[in-house]
Amino acid sequence: MSEETKIPNHPEIKQNIELINSDILPETFTEDYVYDVGKLVEKSRRYIENRINTTIVYTYWLIGKRIKIQQQKGEDRAEYGQEVLKTLSKALTEKYGRGFSTQSLYNYRQFYDTFNDPEKFSTVWRILTWSHYKLIMRITSEKAREWYCNETVKESWDVRTLNRNISTQYFERLLASQAKEPVIAEMKEKTAAFQDDKLEFIKNPYVLEFLNLPENKGYLEKELEQSIIDSLQKFLLEMGRGFAFVQRQKLIRTETDDFYIDLVFYNYILKCFVLIDLKLGKLTHKDVGQMDMYVRMYDDLIKKSDDNPTLGILLCSDTDKTIAKYSVLNDSKQVFASKYITMLPTEEELTHEIERQMEIFRETHPMQS
Repeated sequence: MSEETKIPNHPEIKQNIELINSDILPETFTEDYVYDVGKLVEKSRRYIENRINTTIVYTYWLIGKRIKIQQQKGEDRAEYGQEVLKTLSKALTEKYGRGFSTQSLYNYRQFYDTFNDPEKFSTVWRILTWSHYKLIMRITSEKAREWYCNETVKESWDVRTLNRNISTQYFERLLASQAKEPVIAEMKEKTAAFQDDKLEFIKNPYVLEFLNLPENKGYLEKELEQSIIDSLQKFLLEMGRGFAFVQRQKLIRTETDDFYIDLVFYNYILKCFVLIDLKLGKLTHKDVGQMDMYVRMYDDLIKKSDDNPTLGILLCSDTDKTIAKYSVLNDSKQVFASKYITMLPTEEELTHEIERQMEIFRETHPMQS
């Protein structure tokens, strides 16, 4: 060992550095110092990630095991099992903060039941995160679960890639396909963008939750909003009812202020503009009034003489209730009822689409326990 890499004599420091060196120190440095330092940073991040993953996942597995032992004392009485979760949730939340809701504790118990043979899956603990496992636990087939675990480790799938592959039944389609290469190539093409986020692990709220650190809610809400808007744009274009995409974040300027409309479409069958605005939080009268203003301004400034009246869709999503509401000016309500209604998605369809996207987002970017 060269003078530069000698380990200090203090036993604890020496032991820790030897452990770290085995994982992050390259055998040799190259002539490119920028490359070498970059590799050290990447390997160090993986080193930290693997150890936090192992700790989080194994802790949740052990919590699930302990809960099961306690619940079995109630001789499988459902009400006793639920009381165990409520009592434990209250005590842990008061002492340690987030991450111990009754639903979270139920998930930990389910986790232990689903992977109750530690020898079978311990080798992937270092790679798979709790977010991975929450998705894999939904799969009813033990064979499929094991395949997704192994494939996620082998291919280094991030959570969004895994979620996409489970939801599109990638495993089942591969089994049913004689020519597997096109299926694999399509999957890699569809998920290529997901692999670009090198800091996904650092931003994972489950890590912050486990360490009882504050999460960046502003970042999460922005990501959620973007995800819902992406989903709605695709949803409307795939309906086949005449929707043509016009613009995102459309600027509407008044003498005193600037406003941005989340999504603008033109429906060439109905011959009208459709404006969509998304609000995260509870719906207020101000939100309704603002959408009515957008509709009126679009009618005054952009709508052509042979266009039908502009239509607004106000979407509101909070933790209690999702609302989709059409905004139609009084003098256009008859047109809406007679012409628009059959070509437009119902408020229920829009609500369902938002809730579906939120559920996907919670699994891949969990905002709360």
